[in-house]
Amino acid sequence: MTMLAAIRETLLDEMARDERVVLLGEDIGRNGGVFRATDGALERFGPQRVFDMPISESTIVGASVGLSVAGLVPVAEIQFGGFTMQAYHQLVGQLARFRYRSRSRYHCPVTVRSAYGGGVRTPEHHSDSVEGPYTHAPGLSVVVPSNAADAKGLLTTAVRSDDPVIVFEPIPCYRSSCEVPDGEHLVPLGVAREVRAPGDAVIITWGAMVDVAMAASDAAREQRGASVGVIDLRSLAPLDVDTIVRAAEQCGRVVVVHEAPLTGGFGAEVVATLQEEAFWSLEAPIRRVAGVDVGSAPPLVEDWCRPDVARIVAALDASFDA
Repeated sequence: MTMLAAIRETLLDEMARDERVVLLGEDIGRNGGVFRATDGALERFGPQRVFDMPISESTIVGASVGLSVAGLVPVAEIQFGGFTMQAYHQLVGQLARFRYRSRSRYHCPVTVRSAYGGGVRTPEHHSDSVEGPYTHAPGLSVVVPSNAADAKGLLTTAVRSDDPVIVFEPIPCYRSSCEVPDGEHLVPLGVAREVRAPGDAVIITWGAMVDVAMAASDAAREQRGASVGVIDLRSLAPLDVDTIVRAAEQCGRVVVVHEAPLTGGFGAEVVATLQEEAFWSLEAPIRRVAGVDVGSAPPLVEDWCRPDVARIVAALDASFDA
C-alpha cells in the first residue's frame, strides 16, 4: 500500500469508528484534497462531517480548537507545511496551550495533517521543512512518518489522542509503498524505529531522509566496509531519548540528518541530547548533515540544497577519520 492510500484508509476507518471525527481543510471535500488523501470521505460521511474551508490556515486551526472543545475530534488538513506558518499563532498560542490554560478542564484532541518537504520540484512555500518550530511548543506532539505502515500507525494514534498532534507527511514518500498491517494498527508517540542496527556508526534521521540515509549506509559499506545503522525517529516531540542514546553508546559515531536548514534545526536538539546523555561513549564529534541556510530553494537547484548520499558519506568519513 502507498502512504497516500494508508492515510486515506486510516481517515475513513477512524471516521467509521468514532462519529465525533470530522475532517476540515482546503478542497478536502469535493476534490478530495490536493493529494486526494480525503478522496471519498464526503460521499461516504456527508457535509456534516467533511468541511471545505476558506483559504485561511488560521481559520482552519482556530475552528478546530473550537470544535474540539465542543466535543468533536477534528482532523485538519493544511495543504503544505510552509502554510502552517500562517496559523502559527493558533497552533502554538491557542491549540497547544488550551489544556494548560484551562487547568485541564478542556483539552483539544486535534490532529493537523500537512504535506511537507522537497524533492518533487514544488514552488516556494510548498517544500519547506518547518517541523522544528513546533517541537518548541509545549503541548504539541510532532510526528513524521517515513513509510505507509508508520503513516497508518502514527495517524491512528494521533486521531485517538486527547491532545493535539501535528503529522508532517513527506511528499516524496506519498507514492512509495510497503506492507501495511491489516486491521487496527497503532504506533505509539515517542518511539523511534531501528531501520538498520548500529555497527561502526549510526545515522539518526526522519521523514524522506530515511531512504537517503539507507542509501548512504549502503555506500559506506561498499566504499570502506563500514557497518552503519539507521534510526528513524518517527516522533520528534516526544523524542525517544532511550533509543538514540543506546545507539550512540553502541557505536560511538553519530551523524544526524535532516532536510530543514542547518541553523536551529531539530537536529541540534538531538545532538545536545546525545552530548548530555552519551558523551563518554562518543568516539568522534557528532556530525550534522542538513539543508543549506537559504529560503525555499528554486526547483532547479533543490537537489543541491537538500542532504544527499555524498554529503552523508562525507560526514561518516570525517567521523571515522577523527
